[in-house]
Amino acid sequence: MAPGTLIENLGIEIVEIRDDALVGRMPVDHRSVQPAGVLHGGASVALAETLASWAGYLAVDRERFHVVGMEINANHLRPISSGWVIGTVTAINVGRRVHVWEIRIADEAGRLVCVSRCTLAVIEQRSTYATPDARA
Repeated sequence: MAPGTLIENLGIEIVEIRDDALVGRMPVDHRSVQPAGVLHGGASVALAETLASWAGYLAVDRERFHVVGMEINANHLRPISSGWVIGTVTAINVGRRVHVWEIRIADEAGRLVCVSRCTLAVIEQRSTYATPDARA
């Protein structure tokens, strides 16, 4: 998925697309940990924004619009040093011009690691913007 990007470098995968949510995962390994050996907060945010962006992309008319990140925040709740983190993104609001998504990232035991909220702008396509499909 998305060769040559941060998504590929971090090993992020989409594992499930449902009507009410999108689920992805990321390995906690040498690519995603900080020097102390626990998941880097920036890696959690990268997972969160990736999942929100995919959910937003799937929610718009892809022939006419694309989505871009406007704002993201994250609360890091629990350290994790190995295994996988699983992110689930759900819509808070899917408007014509702005989407707001909640991303809950948990460890493999279901314990919450990070909670994030991402705001996306919905923009009319006027150029050759590289959509996720174009990179796949």
